[in-house]
Amino acid sequence: MKSLNPRFIFLLSLTVVRSSFGFYLPGLAPVSFCEKEDAKECQKDIQLFVNRLDSVESVLPYEYDAFDFCKDTDERRPSENLGQVLFGERIETSPYKFSFKADKACVKVCTKSYDAGSREDKLKLDFLKKGMELNYQHHWIVDNMPVTWCYIVEGNQKVCNPGFPIGCLVNQEGKPKDACVINADFNKKNTYYIFNHVDITIVYHSGDETNGMSPRLVAATLEPRRSDFHSDEDSPSCEGTPMDIPNYQNDDIRWASRWDYILVSMPRTNIQWFSIMNSLVIILFLSGMVAMIMLRTLHKDIARYNQMDQEEAQEESGWKQVHGDVFRPPRMGMLLSVFLGQGTQVFIMTFITLFLACLGFLSPANRGALMTCAVVLWVLLGTPAGYVSARLYKTFGGENWKTNVFLTAFLCPGIVFVDFFLMNLILWVEGSSAAVPFGTLVAILALWFGISVPLTFVGAYFGFKKPGIEPPVRTNQIPRQIPPQTFFTKLVPGIIMGGILPFGCIFIQLFFILNSIWSHQMYYMFGFLFLVFIILVITCSEATVLLCYFHLCAEDYHWWWRSFLTSGFTAVYLFVYAVHYFFSKLQIIGAASTILYFGYTLIMVLIFFIFTGTIGFFACFLFVNKIYSLLKVD
Repeated sequence: MKSLNPRFIFLLSLTVVRSSFGFYLPGLAPVSFCEKEDAKECQKDIQLFVNRLDSVESVLPYEYDAFDFCKDTDERRPSENLGQVLFGERIETSPYKFSFKADKACVKVCTKSYDAGSREDKLKLDFLKKGMELNYQHHWIVDNMPVTWCYIVEGNQKVCNPGFPIGCLVNQEGKPKDACVINADFNKKNTYYIFNHVDITIVYHSGDETNGMSPRLVAATLEPRRSDFHSDEDSPSCEGTPMDIPNYQNDDIRWASRWDYILVSMPRTNIQWFSIMNSLVIILFLSGMVAMIMLRTLHKDIARYNQMDQEEAQEESGWKQVHGDVFRPPRMGMLLSVFLGQGTQVFIMTFITLFLACLGFLSPANRGALMTCAVVLWVLLGTPAGYVSARLYKTFGGENWKTNVFLTAFLCPGIVFVDFFLMNLILWVEGSSAAVPFGTLVAILALWFGISVPLTFVGAYFGFKKPGIEPPVRTNQIPRQIPPQTFFTKLVPGIIMGGILPFGCIFIQLFFILNSIWSHQMYYMFGFLFLVFIILVITCSEATVLLCYFHLCAEDYHWWWRSFLTSGFTAVYLFVYAVHYFFSKLQIIGAASTILYFGYTLIMVLIFFIFTGTIGFFACFLFVNKIYSLLKVD
């Protein structure tokens, strides 16, 4: 077996990783702006949109209107795709109106007054205080770009956060919480400070007049402030901390690279690139070594066995002696075939989604595209799920094909939908913007029952028409007795050991994925993620094959379920890591948020269990078929 050239691995890795940078979403047309209105070439007015508000201390996001902020008199919502609705994005127009290159200073948007004796106003104020206590963040959008809040942290490092707090709290001990540390004047005990002013700066690229290119927006930043606002209808006045909406700055940043300053300077996403690369190369090296050892050992075993006569071969021990039982159908073959059908569906969906993300089609600029793509692909991949499940069930000797097709179409998707629906009920009760509307739930059910289920039945039809997969050796009528096993060849220890190496491939990327989901940070490292996906497939396959070989050498031929559970046990490590992440990295409080976190985590764990288990099973299935097809057995 030839070893991979390290230079080739390095160049391949750089190619995959490079796809995350300097490459903008194909098909997303830039918008040109100009000082004078020209509908044909450019536009003058700049629209600022507001999105939902969320917090790292709560899983419950809320719509912009829930906090009684200034509203747009002509409020309207842009069209949202399925992924945005499922993620709870609620984008709407804002009352902030301005024109390109028209600097404005101290513009009053609206004035809010509250009556302390009014129960309704008291509820609004209490909800606003709760938002400041939990550090809820605004998310504004200009020209499909997040309006970022950039500030300096320790080490004189600039961090740009795609969101900014609605206010802050100084507790009873006089300690400022979260954003209150930005201003030393925020020092009054047990006091809420709301940021009622913002300084907005819009950066644009001037374009190239020789090529007829008009200016384009490349960045939008703001600084939240708080000050006493004195105004009348004719002469508003901002004392001490003026609010400019907006200031314009020219910059040489290219439009195609305008996301780079956000992605590179986001908190907790300064990944150690060389550390990741070293880890991936080491895993590839170890996988190659395991494969080489396995091939050399098996080659010698098979050659020696085939050179023996029949009497000497019967005295042999190890994996060769269980050839008459190794293809005996497993217990609960129905459930195993259903899991494998669903795992095939998830595997193909994941591969295509990550591949498209590497090409830039599912970048953060295209909001909700990643989830939309995954859901649509899952719906359309019902046919391979039904085919694989039916074909394997027939190979196991099953005859109850109606139950097999029904379980393939409804078991795993049904568990996921019930969990998702229960979590959605909690969101409805809490009044969160993340609650999926009833109409969207009906649409999801329509996609499931109207497209996915029929396609699953079509795949099962063709699967049952095909003959079962013929094993390379005959199966004895009487099962062979399995000798006593050592501790490491028993079922549970083997399964626990099998998931360690695959989990080691993903735990670094897992941190950033969980950050993206629960800490509301953008995930953009799809090049690394796709590379880790390939490594995960290789590692799951080889770890399962290696343990399967050891168990067969110990004359334990029950490999069907064991191969699935060995790599599938990686999902248990995923759950343990999610629990650790909850207690060590998040500050989530409240029963509802805790239930939501673990409810959605269980969905991820189930999908990952089926996904990794399917990889291990098919690797072991091909391995066992190959080695026993090389034996000369009468």
